[in-house]
Amino acid sequence: MVSAPSGAGKTTLVNAIVEQMDSVRLSVSHTTRPKRENEVDGRHYHFVSRDQFQTLAEAGAFLEHADVFGNCYGTPRGPVEDAIDRGRDVLFDVDWQGGQQLRNSALGDAVVSVFILPPSIRELRKRLERRAQDSKETIETRLKNARIEMEHWKEYDYVLVNEDLDQSCARVRSILAAARQKRDRFTQMESF
Repeated sequence: MVSAPSGAGKTTLVNAIVEQMDSVRLSVSHTTRPKRENEVDGRHYHFVSRDQFQTLAEAGAFLEHADVFGNCYGTPRGPVEDAIDRGRDVLFDVDWQGGQQLRNSALGDAVVSVFILPPSIRELRKRLERRAQDSKETIETRLKNARIEMEHWKEYDYVLVNEDLDQSCARVRSILAAARQKRDRFTQMESF
């Protein structure tokens, strides 16, 4: 599970990891936010109405869900459980609220959490402005919320400052490799 304030490079990092590692699958969340021009339904998100989202949430279809910046986001249970049953690692791109819910979900101790920090607030502002996806008002809101979100770094297993994409990818790959070697991942050891 990877969390970060908006603009820290989380999505870019997660997408790079999925491209580099065949054993890793990205959990594609449901959202009520409008689809951006470059996004593909089912690949970037499952875009649904607020009513559809509410119905799914009430049916227990999400491992976690939260309202972020006035839009709902949720991690679908079925595809995650299917991927895990097939021996795949699942990478979650969630905010800190979703992170708390995933750690408290049926996945429990199997969740390895990484919090991504920007090099500085000044750099975070530059990244948000370079994306050219948000108004100045929205950028200010994201920066204000980023300070609150960054206070949650202590709740994560690993923390890294995303200064360089290649170095950050290498660090996340190392974290995933180490997590696969944890004792509780070796379920066949009794018969060994």
